[in-house]
Amino acid sequence: MFRDETFNGTISTTVATSVPDFETIAHPGEDAPDVVVVVLDDLGFAHLGCYGSPIDTPTFDRLAAGGLRYSNFHVTPLCSPTRAALLTGRNHHTVGMRAISNFNTGFPHMRGHVSNAAATMAEVLGAAGYATLAVGKWHLCQMGDASAAGPYDQWPLARGFDRYYGFLDGETDQFSPELTYDNHRVEPPKTPEQGYHLSEDLVDQAIGFIHDTVSIRPDRPYFLYLAFGATHAPHQAPASYLEKYRGRFDAGWDVARAEIFARQLELGVVPEGTELAPRNPGVEPWDELSENQQKLAIAMQEAFAAFLDHTDAQLGRLIDDLEALGRLNNTIVVVLADNGASQEGGPFGVLHEMKFFNGILETPDEAVGRVADIGGPNSHANYPWGWAQAGNTPFKWYKQNTHEGGVHVPMMIHWPNGIADHGAVRHQFCHAVDIASTIYDLVGLEAPTVYRGIEQLPLAGVSLADTFTIADAPSPRGVQYFEMFGHRGIYRDGWKAVTRHQPGVSFDEDQWELYHVAVDFSESNDVASEHPEVLAELQALWHAEAERFGVYPLDDRGLELFGARFSDRSPHPTSRHYRYYPPVSPMPSQVGASVGGRDFSIVCEVTLDEGDEGVLFATGTQNAGFSLFVQDQKLCFDYNAFGDHGVVECGPLAPGAHQLGVDLVRAGRGGTATLRVDGTDAGSVDLALVMRVISSVGSSIGEDVGSPVSPRYVAPFRFSGTLEVVDITVKPTRRELEASQAEAELAQELSRQ
Repeated sequence: MFRDETFNGTISTTVATSVPDFETIAHPGEDAPDVVVVVLDDLGFAHLGCYGSPIDTPTFDRLAAGGLRYSNFHVTPLCSPTRAALLTGRNHHTVGMRAISNFNTGFPHMRGHVSNAAATMAEVLGAAGYATLAVGKWHLCQMGDASAAGPYDQWPLARGFDRYYGFLDGETDQFSPELTYDNHRVEPPKTPEQGYHLSEDLVDQAIGFIHDTVSIRPDRPYFLYLAFGATHAPHQAPASYLEKYRGRFDAGWDVARAEIFARQLELGVVPEGTELAPRNPGVEPWDELSENQQKLAIAMQEAFAAFLDHTDAQLGRLIDDLEALGRLNNTIVVVLADNGASQEGGPFGVLHEMKFFNGILETPDEAVGRVADIGGPNSHANYPWGWAQAGNTPFKWYKQNTHEGGVHVPMMIHWPNGIADHGAVRHQFCHAVDIASTIYDLVGLEAPTVYRGIEQLPLAGVSLADTFTIADAPSPRGVQYFEMFGHRGIYRDGWKAVTRHQPGVSFDEDQWELYHVAVDFSESNDVASEHPEVLAELQALWHAEAERFGVYPLDDRGLELFGARFSDRSPHPTSRHYRYYPPVSPMPSQVGASVGGRDFSIVCEVTLDEGDEGVLFATGTQNAGFSLFVQDQKLCFDYNAFGDHGVVECGPLAPGAHQLGVDLVRAGRGGTATLRVDGTDAGSVDLALVMRVISSVGSSIGEDVGSPVSPRYVAPFRFSGTLEVVDITVKPTRRELEASQAEAELAQELSRQ
C-alpha cells in the first residue's frame, strides 16, 4: 500500500473519515526584519561623504546618519573572495575562493565557486521562509560555466536566490552590459542613446522584485542582495553627472588627501593622533606632474565621482521606495565595499582598463587627445594610483594588497527598529565574515550543521549585535588573517603584521612589517625592529590560521591564470578546435573561443543571397575587440585594438555557398590578419598589437551583441544569410607549450617516486 512517510494525518476510504495534515511552511516570525545587503565594488575607505569624501553621496550619508558607521571594518583585498566570505560567514580560502572566480587552480582553496559545504545567506534565510532576491554582480561561479550551456549549479538561483537579475562576471560595460535574468541571457531594455545605464536598471529590477513580493506575499520578509557594478572600472556615468564634477578636482590628489583626512578626523571615523600615510611608490607629487598628466588624471577622477554620485542616486530611489512601502523602519540595511580602491589604472590612469591587462602603459601624452571620451560609452577608464590612494585615505597601498588600503573599507548598518544610537561611529575591529553571523543573530536563526545532506563548515564569523547598543563593547573579533596572491597579513588585538609580496620572489624572502594599529591606525610606523618578539608571534599565528582555514599552498600567479584551461571537460577542448552551430547564445569572455594572444583561424560556412550581410563572429566591444562580417557584398575584418582599427576587406562575394574566414598570425606584439574566401587568401592587414586580453565582454555568433566592435555598422547587425557553422582553431602559445612540457615532466618524475 502506498504510504507517504512525511504524512502525519489519517487516510481512510473517504475524505469524511480522513484527517488531513498540512505541510508546515517555514516562517521566521511576524516581526522578522527585511534584510538588504548593498555591496559596492573597488570603493576605498574615504570614498563616501560620511567617511570624508568630497563626492556627493547623500543617500549613503543618510543611512549613516540614521544608523551606525564602522570605522574598523575589514574585507579581503579582492571582490569574489569578499563576496564569498560575506554570503557564507566563512573565510574565503575555506570555501574555495582564494582569488576571483575566473579560474580554478585544482586546489581546495581555489575552485572558482563557493563550496556546497558553506550555505549562503540566501540558502539559510530562504529555508527559514524569506523571499531571496539578488540583483547585480555575482562573480561566484567559474566563468567557464557562465554560458547558456551551464552547468547552472553555482549560479544565484542554485545557491539560494529565488530571483536574479545582473551580470555573472567581475565587471561589465555600464552602457552595454552582458545581462542574465534568472538562468537566461537577456538584452538591456534600452540603448545608451535612449538613456540606459546599468545602475538604474539594477535598481528598477530590485524595486520590481520587492513589489512583487510585498504585494502578493506580504506575510514573507525578504532578503535583497544588491551588488552594484559601481565603482569598478569602467567608470561610466550619464553626461549630466560627468558635467557636474567638471573642475571639482583641479587642485589634485595631494590637496584632496589632506582635505579628506581633516574631514575624517572631524567626523571621528579616523582616531585622533593618526598620521596620514606617505605617498605610495609611483604616486608623484601633484605639482610635479605635467599639464597632460594633470588633465588626464582630473578627467578620470571626475568620471569616478560621477559614477559614484549616480550610484548613490539609484540607491536613494530604492531607499525612498522602501520608506513609501512602510517597510524601511524594520529593514536591516548593510552597506559595504568589497575591497579598497583599485590600482589597476597604473601610474597615469588608462582610457581602456584592458590595456593594464595587456601590459600596456599608456602615457598621458598619448591618451589626452581622447579625454572627452572619459566616462562615456567610448571609454573603459580607470583612474591613476594617486586618486586611488586618495580614495584609501589615510592608508597606503590598494586593492589586491593586504595592507589597510586593500582591506579596510566603509561599512554601515541602518535599522531604525533596532538601532537607537543614530549617526554614531563604532570602532570595533570586524570583518566581512561577521555579517552573516550578525544577520542570523538578529533574525533569530542558527546556521545549519547539515544543508541538503551536506555537512557544513563551521562559521568563522561572530555577531556584531552587541555593538548596536553598547558603544564600547569589546571587539567581537580578536584575530583575522589576510592573504592574496602571496601578500599576507595577520591582525591580533590591535597589532598587525603584514608583507607585500613580489611575484616570483621566494615567500621566505618577503619582508614582514609590524604595526601597532591600535595607536597607528594608518600603518605609518613600522615597529618590526623594535618588537621582534611580537612579529615572530604574529608570523607563527599567521601560519596557524593558514593551516586552520586552508590557505596553503601559497600561490602568487595572477594574469596567467586567466587563460583558458584546455581539457576534455570544459568549453575549451584539448584539440583547441571549437565548432559552433548557430543559433548560439552570446558567450561570456571566458567561455567563447580563447583567441586572445594566440594564432587562430576562423572558418564560417555560409550561403549568401543577393544583398545578404551582417556579422559572422564578433568578440568584445566598441572599445576593444574584433569582428568578421559581410557588408556591401564584401568580406570584412576589423581588429579594434583600443580604438586602433586594423581593417581588411575583399569582394565582391557572389551569391551561393562559401567558406568565409580569417587567419591571424602573431609576430612579436603584433601580427597579420588574412582573409580567406573558399580556401584562398583574399587580402591581409598588418596589426601593430595583438591583444592578449581583449575584453570583459565576450563573443557572439551571427550578430554583434552590445556595443559595436566596428564603427562600420550599427549593432547587432545580424547576419541575414544562412550561417551553418563557425569553426575556430587556435594554436597554443609558447608559454602554454612550455607549461605543458613542464607538467608532463613533473608527472613523469612523480611516477618514478
